[in-house]
Amino acid sequence: MFDSSRPLRVAIVGAGPAGIYAADALMKSDHNVSGPGVSIDLFERMPAPFGLIRYAADFVSWYDGHPDVPRTWPLDAEKVAVLGVGNVALDVARVLAKTGDELLPTEIPANVYEGLKANKALEVHVFGRRGPAQAKFTPLELRELDHSPNIEVIVAPEDIDYDEGSEQARRSSKQVDMVANTLQDWAIRDVGTRPHKLFLHFFESPSEVLGEDGKVVGLRTERTELDGTGNVRGTGKYNDWDVQAVYRAVGYLSQNISALPFDEQAGTIPNEAGRVVESPHSTTPVPATYVTGWIKRGPVGLIGHTKGDANETVANLLEDAPNFTGAAEPDLDAVTSFLEGKQVPFTTWDGWYRLDAHERSLGEPEGRERVKVVERDDMLAASRALDDTVPSVRA
Repeated sequence: MFDSSRPLRVAIVGAGPAGIYAADALMKSDHNVSGPGVSIDLFERMPAPFGLIRYAADFVSWYDGHPDVPRTWPLDAEKVAVLGVGNVALDVARVLAKTGDELLPTEIPANVYEGLKANKALEVHVFGRRGPAQAKFTPLELRELDHSPNIEVIVAPEDIDYDEGSEQARRSSKQVDMVANTLQDWAIRDVGTRPHKLFLHFFESPSEVLGEDGKVVGLRTERTELDGTGNVRGTGKYNDWDVQAVYRAVGYLSQNISALPFDEQAGTIPNEAGRVVESPHSTTPVPATYVTGWIKRGPVGLIGHTKGDANETVANLLEDAPNFTGAAEPDLDAVTSFLEGKQVPFTTWDGWYRLDAHERSLGEPEGRERVKVVERDDMLAASRALDDTVPSVRA
């Protein structure tokens, strides 16, 4: 049985939003504040934390400076399709439609700036298979598109349609209603003269990417219609769109590891409120093993939903804690000693503060918040640099 007189030792795999929220919940728990304490080992394969907030999907990883993706990206297409109507799709469309100089004040690395300066895209088409009331944009992100002096946002009037399910969604959510109102306003205005056109298409379900000689030459969609519940059905009418590149931003599939059960259909580790169970149809828990985030519930919800998700998981972990076996090597330095003994290169939370300070110093001469360091070796070098001005924190 677990020795309740010593700190609870917890390993968290992944320093993305789910892992960070879980660590925060543990540190704020009564077990840590007024009990014997909690010791957390946070394992992350990248030299920097925050996961998708810092790096996200393939194209997003490129422009966010992920060290494990190519340094260049093909941006030769003049007409581009983006599949999906969530904030990731919106961000992809925004980056493709803006000029490199517009994005320079952000934290994009130098190689990304050079790539975006050469971007040939003049039209970006965003496709959603349902209507405006089902779009997953946040109002602020959506309205930001129209602030660019180079982007003309265009919505077709025939794409503004609501059924009873859609109207109910608007009545029950201020955010949904704000998004719908913004889209309606754009649909009834005259098209302006800004050079880059960003089309938001609704009721178009992608069915086929059209290719020729190994290159994208178009996208085929099926026109859909509302069924009364907020869902849609196909109409049998198809449209072909002249595009030369297609970006998919409609979800994320988690990967399994052999040591844990996995639900192939849902793309999640089977669990009951965060407690891992032996199979998708089992209620038998795997001892002292928990999940949170997308590996727990699938790629749904916004970043904020992850906090409640982590709180639920941590609450169940703490409830089960008296039955834990306990750490075989309870010493606080056991993990770092093990890694040093195996000569495994690693950095620490202190190292992240050093890297963060270094990136901010790179951006300061240009009036930018930061310039991201891209190469893994350079990230590690900055993380390990000695700097007495960096605050020291131990998770």
